Amino acid sequence: MLSRLADALTPAAGRLTVTTDAGAAFAPGSVVVANHTSLADPAVVLAALHRLDVRPVVMATAGLWRVPLLGRLLSREEHIPVHRRDRRAAHALDLAARALERGRLVLVYAEGGLPARGDAAEEAPRAFRSGLARLTERTGAPVVPVGQAGARRITSGGTVKQVAGLVTAPLRRPRLHVHAGRPVVLAGDRRTRTVQARAAVTEAWRTAAAELGEPAAAALGAGPSTGGCR
Repeated sequence: MLSRLADALTPAAGRLTVTTDAGAAFAPGSVVVANHTSLADPAVVLAALHRLDVRPVVMATAGLWRVPLLGRLLSREEHIPVHRRDRRAAHALDLAARALERGRLVLVYAEGGLPARGDAAEEAPRAFRSGLARLTERTGAPVVPVGQAGARRITSGGTVKQVAGLVTAPLRRPRLHVHAGRPVVLAGDRRTRTVQARAAVTEAWRTAAAELGEPAAAALGAGPSTGGCR
């Protein structure tokens, strides 16, 4: 339901397009890793994945479970609360590992937070935390890198700007793009796995940002998308 809801609501906020690399695949028991730049991008990514017939379990900040109705929906669909800087954080990895063992796909935001900048410009993925590396080390699950761009055009900056962005998005309908790359099997120690995952997501983000003509992506040498628009 959460994926269907995201796919139904996102077109009201922006014009979403989706591409994939040749060879991109979402095998059962895969970890989907996306860059995190805006409060809006989880909905954008879920909408894009829904169009690719992918409905993952989401690892999300535990505070969302305190939101009326949303919290019940998240629990009912077995999404995974992450209690940051808390001893319960390790339990989230246990739940994710069990979901992967059952063949579910798990969506992870490995950066663990949002950029501090207040403008709407794109920003490359920041340093990843070690949870993703620990999860793949434990399960052997492949990683599907996903890059999104444009969500900061919906919401970014401080509280007032965030609210204003949400209110005006249906009028502005900014362009949004999500790109899925080929699966990667991480190897090596945790630091090496973390670097590999971040590099793969950064490449997917570059492709997404280039689709929108973002200067930041051009400066990083982004190439054109290799997949078709869905």
